[in-house]
Amino acid sequence: MKLDPSFIWTALVGLLSALPTTLYITIVSVVCGFIIGTVIALVRIYKLPVLSPIAASYVTFIRGTPMLTHLLLIYFGLQMIIDSLANQFDWSFRSASIPMIGFAYISFSITASAYMSEVVRSGLLAVNKGQMEAAYSVGMTTPQALRRVLFPQALAASLPNLSNSVIGMLHGSTLAFTVSVVDINAQAQIVASTNWKFSEAYIAAALIFWGLTFLIERATGLIEKRINVYNKGGVA
Repeated sequence: MKLDPSFIWTALVGLLSALPTTLYITIVSVVCGFIIGTVIALVRIYKLPVLSPIAASYVTFIRGTPMLTHLLLIYFGLQMIIDSLANQFDWSFRSASIPMIGFAYISFSITASAYMSEVVRSGLLAVNKGQMEAAYSVGMTTPQALRRVLFPQALAASLPNLSNSVIGMLHGSTLAFTVSVVDINAQAQIVASTNWKFSEAYIAAALIFWGLTFLIERATGLIEKRINVYNKGGVA
């Protein structure tokens, strides 16, 4: 079987319709995962009783199991729980009312939260403790010091790792096709099924993911450059 270069462009155009779905999954999972991960990181850093060991166990379990396992557990488990509660309390809402992409949002947000928590935690620990002491000395409360002093420096320090996490979630979004979500990966199969040119379709999908990854890396580089300007005493 010969490769058909002309069909790569045809497939590329056909895959663009699934691009928004892939971006939605990535953005939602990264944003939700970052928020949840930040809370987990703070719980572990400040060693809150009871919550800290639970948070540590959560991170260990999620990072120690595959994304696909999380997705399937959420997909089947959440449906079972919702339908069981609906029957018990006579609710009209059923798991069938949840769009398939909703399960992907929940599952990938959980996955992202564990990885993001370690990224945020490492960034916070990288900031000199004297920064917090200096903030307290000028009358700041802990929330103010975290928001105005610690977090900006921590995010700057952890930016490369955050970028890697975003790229990882972008690539991981291809697993959504296992629960019937038509992302770029699933669309490639649909496009190729018309003439069995799967190699060309997957090359087109690879080009799209490479392009998105390149954009993320470039954006990260620009942000890092901007941060370095401020660190050197530059002006906006």
